[in-house]
This record gives sequence, structure tokens and C-alpha cells, in this order.
Amino acid sequence: MSLVNGERRPRGELARVLVVDDEPDIRELIDLTLARMGLVAECVGTVGEARQALAAERFQLCLTDMRLPDGDGLEIVRCITEQHAQTPVAVITAFGSAENAVAALKAGAFDYLAKPVGLDQLRTLVKSALRLPDVGAVNDDPLQSLIGDSPSMQQVRAMIEKLARSQAPVYISGESGSGKELAARLIHLRSARSAGAFVPVNCGAIPENLMESEFFGYRKGAFTGADSDRDGFFQAASGGTLFLDEVADLPLLMQVKLLRAIQEKRVRKVGSVTEEPVDVRIICATHRNLRECVDKGSFRQDLYYRLNVIELRMPPLRERLEDIEPLVAAILQRLFGEAGPQLTAGAFKALGLYPFPGNVRELENILERATALCSGEVIEAADLHLEPEEMCGESLGRGSETLDDYLGRLERQAILEALQKTDGNRTAAARLLGVTFRSMRYRLERLGIE
Repeated sequence: MSLVNGERRPRGELARVLVVDDEPDIRELIDLTLARMGLVAECVGTVGEARQALAAERFQLCLTDMRLPDGDGLEIVRCITEQHAQTPVAVITAFGSAENAVAALKAGAFDYLAKPVGLDQLRTLVKSALRLPDVGAVNDDPLQSLIGDSPSMQQVRAMIEKLARSQAPVYISGESGSGKELAARLIHLRSARSAGAFVPVNCGAIPENLMESEFFGYRKGAFTGADSDRDGFFQAASGGTLFLDEVADLPLLMQVKLLRAIQEKRVRKVGSVTEEPVDVRIICATHRNLRECVDKGSFRQDLYYRLNVIELRMPPLRERLEDIEPLVAAILQRLFGEAGPQLTAGAFKALGLYPFPGNVRELENILERATALCSGEVIEAADLHLEPEEMCGESLGRGSETLDDYLGRLERQAILEALQKTDGNRTAAARLLGVTFRSMRYRLERLGIE
């Protein structure tokens, strides 16, 4: 047996590729190329014929043109995404039709080819598609996964599954500590590039005068101290994924050079007169609003559109309070195994009232501190030391109230006002407060609101 796209096939049985294009020359070219790769192509020229073929047979890959006589390729992309989720689909677009390519990627396509079709690019795409892992596979290590069953985290995991099947650049937005790098790693691990390197780079931690040599490498003698050739981040990530964290911190001059490297898929080492090809997938992230950075002129608009092909938003912890308990369990399990301390109901209540400006990373720090300070095998609310000064530096104006009482009063007041405005409709009140119904129900139970 052999494994093709997560599906076991008897040896000798060739993988089948559906090719949809109304130009006979293109169909013949792709057919011959696939045949030389040991694959079987079924070529059709319309959306209707493609639908009939998909209903009659099972394919391991689909390549479809965007413009067809009876519709467009997006119809085929959506059909496959909805009815044949295990079949990767790539689109063929006219040269320069970036909008079509982006629309297809967002509809579920994992990659695209520009006309005229380059055979090397076609072969690379096909090889990449047919070794994609089974996206339904379960990660056996929960600590390497995004923890939580809130609706927002379910959406994040579903989005990661889709992004893993693509080669398109991804922009991950979210606050510090919300899990942006973990999401990037999961996209890489579930992608066709999983055998390659995942290279994370904190763009804000590199001195400006060293950025070019760190990203692109340098030749011996390029500057004082360059006593040998050295590869940069792009060469290290070739064949894999380059994760640019805090990409908004890049200076404008480096943004220009990064844009060229992404466009040309070639880099030039410092001190070299020639360029060398690199094959990397770019995933970037920042806690800032990148669109606002563009508007302010601190981030190039052309680079923004290159990086933000598809956006993945990581929700802050305060928007998924129902995930606190499983997160606490996972963190304590990692720190102590089965013999770790347990939190009291009061401690969980205190965590549920805290806004977590540092998100999951801050929760980890709070629990590590609490386990060091607690007197026994139980962590009380007082052991968490959630002091007012930790509340994002804001003045709470709570008088003699405890922190728990003050936050509980504010939350209760906001919920009761929302319920009053919606005549007791909890779904409408949740919408008004900007939280999910499940989170609303959790808060009502915790605060004892009937």
C-alpha cells in the first residue's frame, strides 16, 4: 500500500487528477506532464463536466482554470471544499489576476498557477499536493495543540486546517500571548512543508544594522568579522516555513528588501553579486493593527498586501473565558504531571473575572507563581495575587472593595443592563455585549444571575 494525500492506495494504482480547462492545448500540456510523473489525468472543459466527473469518481487532486464557458473555477473550488474535503484543489489564473487567486485561496484552494503555466512550478505544486497529510488526523499531544472548545477556538482550528493545505502567505493577528506562534507552528506541521524547517524570527529583536545579513546571509569578507560564508533566515527556511513575528517592527528599508525577496523568490547575500533561489512559505504576525500601520505610513502598503493574503485572528483570552479551566488543567499537567495542586472554586472565579492583558502567557505566569506561593496542595484565590496594579495600569476607582467584588459588580451591572435592553433575551444580550451565547451562559452561571 502507498499513502497519497492521506489516503491508502494499492501499489500500482495511480493517483488520479481532475484537470478543468477549456483550452485544449493547456489540457494536453498538463496531461503529458502528469503522465510523466506517473499520474492519470481526466481532462474536461466545463464546470458541468467537472461536476459529473467528481460525482462519478474520486480524485486525489484537482487543477481548474478560473474562466470557463459555463461558469468560473470558484464554483469547482467550493464544490470540492464542501463535498470532497480531502481532495486538494489548485486554480489556474491569467497572469496578474491577483484578485482571482486570493478569492480562490479564501474559498478553499490550496495554491494557484499563473498562465502561462510553468512546468517546473506545475510539478512542484503537484508533488506538494499529493503528499499533504490527512487534515483530519488528531494530534496526540494536547500540549502542541490549541487548547479550548470555545466557538472562537473551534473556528481557529478549522481555519488552521484550511491554511495548512495552502501555500499562500498568512497573517496572524492577535494580542501578545494569545498563541500566534503556536498557530503558525501548527499550520507548518500540518502542511506539505512539515518535513522542512520552521524558522521563527522576532523582527523586533534584531538590530537594524544586522537585519539584511540575518535575513539573507553574507559572504566571507563582506564586513569586519565576516570570516566565513553564512546563510540567513531565508536559506535556513528553504523548503519549509519562515515565521516573521512582530513584522510591524521592521524598518521601511528592510520592508523594501523583504518585499523583493517574496516577489522574486530569490535573495542576495551581503557581499555577493549574484542572487540565489529560495523556496519558503511566509507566515507573519504582530500584536499591532497592521492596517493602521499602513495608514500611518510606518508599513508599506504593497508589502501588507503580499503578506496579508489570508488573515487568521487569534482571540484574546477574555473573549473565551470558558477555556480557562482546560487551559489551567493543561498547564498544571505540564508543570507537575498528575501530582500537581488543584484550584478552588474561588480561584477559578477570580481567574474568570480577570481581563488577562497578557492572555494565555500571563495565565501560565500566574499559575507558576501561585504554585510556588501556595501553602499546600490547593491554590486559593489569594495565591493568584491578581492585584489592581496588574489591570493594564488603569485606575480602578474601587474604594475599599476587593478586586473580585469590584470586577464582579461591573460585569454584573453590564450584563443586567444588556438583559434589560433586550427584554431578557440572553442571545440578544450576548450579541450586544460582543460575546458568544456560550460565554454569556457561563458568566450568568458564575455570577448567579437567574
